Amino acid sequence: MLLIYTPKISKRKRYIFDLIINNLCGYKYEITDNSEYYLNYKGSKINYSKQPLDDSELFFFAKDLLDEKGIKPHNPKPVLHENVYTIFNTGSLENILPFDPFAAAFYFVSRYEEYLPHTKDIHGRFEADQSLAFKSGFLEKPVVNHYAIMVKNLINKKFPFIEPYKYNEFSFIPTYDIDIAYAYKGKGFFRTLAGYINSIIKRDLKSINKRTRVILGKENDPFDTYSFQLKLHKEFEIKPYYFFLVGDYSINDKNHSAYNVVYQNLIKKLSDYSIAGIHPSYDSNKNSLKLKQEIWRLSSILNREIKDSRQHFLKLHLPFTYHRLMDEGIINDFTMGFASHTGFRASICSPFLFYDLTTETVTNIIVNPLIVMDGSLKDYMGLDINSSEKKVKKLIDEVYNVNGTFISLWHNESLCDCGRWEGWKELYLKIFDYAAKKAGKL
Repeated sequence: MLLIYTPKISKRKRYIFDLIINNLCGYKYEITDNSEYYLNYKGSKINYSKQPLDDSELFFFAKDLLDEKGIKPHNPKPVLHENVYTIFNTGSLENILPFDPFAAAFYFVSRYEEYLPHTKDIHGRFEADQSLAFKSGFLEKPVVNHYAIMVKNLINKKFPFIEPYKYNEFSFIPTYDIDIAYAYKGKGFFRTLAGYINSIIKRDLKSINKRTRVILGKENDPFDTYSFQLKLHKEFEIKPYYFFLVGDYSINDKNHSAYNVVYQNLIKKLSDYSIAGIHPSYDSNKNSLKLKQEIWRLSSILNREIKDSRQHFLKLHLPFTYHRLMDEGIINDFTMGFASHTGFRASICSPFLFYDLTTETVTNIIVNPLIVMDGSLKDYMGLDINSSEKKVKKLIDEVYNVNGTFISLWHNESLCDCGRWEGWKELYLKIFDYAAKKAGKL
């Protein structure tokens, strides 16, 4: 048991000690603001304050962030330490870290900078190029996990006989967003007619022929890549997550109707082999009634409660998106990633509880950091298949080196091996194989 002393116990400190000391380092701890009790303690102890108290402790210099409330215009300057960028630097004090790992970690995982003034993209999102990590060149490094390793190494050195009660291991979670379940199948009369008219206008005879053969059952729908996915999961004994879009049809929400029997059967089939979650529509992001309705639709199809989610278009507005999700009983969200770039939006690759800076409370929603998305690689970053493979494998290695969780996002259509996605199915196989084997799924 570690005893942690700090002159003032705050919610922010309890939160970040739980994340770093307990969840990432694996140590049980007690926190106190009683200096006399602390000085008389004979076991392993950490002092998080402005000055050391005795020689038997492990001292971390505390910056002011964790004693504050509300949002203030912090402008931290990243500095390299042991090949890892750090913020809230404390100078070169003897025998301690030259930065405050707890304040630094809190700044990143709370997404403090997303509450500060910033320029949004066309979808109203905080994007990668607005982040400190992107601007400073460490977006693709999970620095918070590295901070925890630094802290753990110091604890091991100072107190070699204290043992963690748990050890984290690398894990791999493949996830899929079902934005458009099928290219042609089950679209209904009016959408099918509109598709034919559009192809005729464009004189796209190939598309007309393809659509006709699929409708007549003579050819498989190009977006129907589900058997391939299920076979892959079964081979490696990995349970994926599927997020289903069941919102009303609109310019940004173009999936099958939630009342379409073909789509319902697909949802039921995939949920037998996976964890099914809601993919809240673009239009629901600012409409609580739409969100409630969509969760009810999916729950009715599956006859079970829905606890997992990921926002369509990765539309995440802090803290309001999480407020709405929690109101509807969601406890796991997988939106924490950037559409425009791969990497670590919260500078961490381990699940964590969301801390709401507007209310200074630890919420009960678990944030599962998203690291790579197919569309990010191809559409936003403009990478070809070979460059994408190198990029993703490097990210997998980054997560593996800190015993984190690698979460990928792919879409069923990008596995069709056709059109603009030609060759990407083989890429996914290589990525999946690489991550799964590192997770011990041989």
